[in-house]
Amino acid sequence: MTWGTYSAYVLFVVLVLIVPGPDTALVLKNSLVGGRRGGVLTALGIGAGNLVQGVAAGLGLSALIVRSEPLFLTLRWAGAAYLGYLGVKALIAAKRGDYPALDEAKPGGGRRWREGFLGNLTNPKVLVFYLSMLPQFLTSGSTLAEALVLAATVGVLATLWQLVIVAGVHRVRGWLQRRRVRRVMDGATGTALLGFGAALALEG
Repeated sequence: MTWGTYSAYVLFVVLVLIVPGPDTALVLKNSLVGGRRGGVLTALGIGAGNLVQGVAAGLGLSALIVRSEPLFLTLRWAGAAYLGYLGVKALIAAKRGDYPALDEAKPGGGRRWREGFLGNLTNPKVLVFYLSMLPQFLTSGSTLAEALVLAATVGVLATLWQLVIVAGVHRVRGWLQRRRVRRVMDGATGTALLGFGAALALEG
């Protein structure tokens, strides 16, 4: 693998990552609920999920999951249910509108990390993404190490992009502390998460 090939790969990954998806909605939700700390931990959880799936793809395990229809369907429904659960929680919060002040020291950081990790890990689209993308940048002479480097690159870039989103939310922290704004944001992210979950469940 040449530097030119790797540079093209990085550019392609960046273009894919900036398209809003379930990970973005989850980072926004947890940045609103848990402040910058909650958003950062969610981003790190998403990055860890990406890394696990990327390594699995590099080792060929993802191909086995995708080819096993019962296992793949189980993963898909689990992912849809989890996104739906998070979406409903956000909508309930929006309806109640009872928000404490954003607190960087607020407990529950482990939960934020788990939500990011499980939200990414149970999304079979990530598996399909790796399996369809990696072969485009590997050749018959490529090594396992090269495949793992490509996979790890996605995890790193995904984490960096989510941290950019967290930083953006933090910059408008004062505005986001307004109750009406928080309710609108929770309603929007909750609806988005439910939509992503429904799309995942209904996808043929």
